[in-house]
Order: sequence, then structure tokens, then C-alpha cells
Amino acid sequence: MKEIMDVKEVKRMGKTMKSILSLDSYPVGIRFMEVNDNFPKDAEILKKHRYCQALMKARNGYDVILTGEEISCPAAARAFGFRPLPEGLKSGNGLVGFGIVSDPEVGKKMFEGMVRLDENKIKGIHLFPLENATEIPDVIIIEDDPEKLMWIALAYLHATGGERIESSTAILQATCVDSTIIPFLKNRVNLTYGCYGCRDATDLSEKEAIMGFPGSYLPLIMEHLKYLEEKAIPRSRDKGALSVLKGKSQIKTCENGGN
Repeated sequence: MKEIMDVKEVKRMGKTMKSILSLDSYPVGIRFMEVNDNFPKDAEILKKHRYCQALMKARNGYDVILTGEEISCPAAARAFGFRPLPEGLKSGNGLVGFGIVSDPEVGKKMFEGMVRLDENKIKGIHLFPLENATEIPDVIIIEDDPEKLMWIALAYLHATGGERIESSTAILQATCVDSTIIPFLKNRVNLTYGCYGCRDATDLSEKEAIMGFPGSYLPLIMEHLKYLEEKAIPRSRDKGALSVLKGKSQIKTCENGGN
């Protein structure tokens, strides 16, 4: 696999991706900060934010850091190895309380199936607009219309030789687990519909979905996105085949004496 060369290239590719797909917000780079890492001096250290809210800030242009002490969502805190899952969530009763499931056993199983980082593996998470990157991202996340995510998925599929894409979700922890930890630990793309929490707590619209992929795939994805830009993307968005169908329908209506 082609490796990302340097931060300048990451910035350039982030800007190009946004332009090719007409993204409504920035692709976001995610970097896990280990115990001995220094926090970037120009990034804002957030106070009492959920991870999905930190992601929202980054997609809107902010360079932010979320630490284990300041992450306010207990489910995300457990996913990143900052602290154990509270018993109320672990038992599934918390999800019943939120009205997400009616059976606590279902909620319990949903949490049992969550992949997560080892405890105390990281001390914080750096989130930044890709085109303003100051370091190489571990994971890249895009929140936008499904059609735009589709082209990234197609470019990723091309980068992996045409193998079908499989995605995993419990419609819970969509940004922290589905879009960040699964791509990081499984080294693959993952698409998700969103979840109750991130839709309640952020500006993610009802028309948007979420995708995460390992940062190491960025050069190959961008290489094929540029190829798709030449023909496939503009032709599909022009809806030429639909126009032909509508034209035929109008002709048939006229032949039958319609208005």
C-alpha cells in the first residue's frame, strides 16, 4: 500500500477530496495521543465534550483535543479505554431508559459486542480538519450525504482490489466505535447510519451518514477519486439516464393524447 508521504500531502489531499465531492464540511483527521506524546500547542483542549461533539467541531473547522478526563460520554470513554462502562449501561437498563430498546438484554448484548481500545492505551484524541493537518491521521472520518460517501467507498473498493465492503454497526456509538475504532483496529473502512446519541448531540442532519477509514488508505482513495471525477461522478450526478426515461414518458403521453 502506498504510504502517506508527509503532512503537506495530507493537507492537499484533504482539500482535493472536499472539492471533488463538494463536501459540506471538512473531512476530519483523528490522531490517538499516547502517554508520552505532546499535545499540539495550537489545538484547543475541550472541556466536558462528547466525542461526537469534538468531531462536530473538527468537521466545522476547529482543531481540538479531547482527553480522558474531559470526555463526557461514558460509552465513548469506555470505547477509548479511559474508564469502565457504568453498570447502568452495561446491564442494558440505560438504553431502556433512553427509549432506545425495550429489552435490557438487547442493550446488554449491544455493549458486549463493541470493540474498544485497551485501557490506558491513549491519553487523548486529536481531531482536526484534514486540510489543516499538523500530523498524520490514524483514521479519517467524513460526515455527509450518502451519495458522497458512496464515491469514497468505491475508491476504497478499488484500492482493495474489488473486494466487497462489509460494515458493522449496532446503531449505537456510531462515531466513536463504528467510525473510529473499527477502522483503526480492523484496518478497513466502516460505514454507519449514525445513532441516537450523535444525532441528539450534534449537527449531523437526518440526511447525513458517517464513514471512517484508516489514514493509510488516503493516497489510494484519492488516486481513484480523481479517476472517478473525470467521468463517473459528473455523469451520475447529471442523471442522464433518468432524463432519457422522462423524455420517453413525455413522448408516450403525447402519443396517447395526454396533456
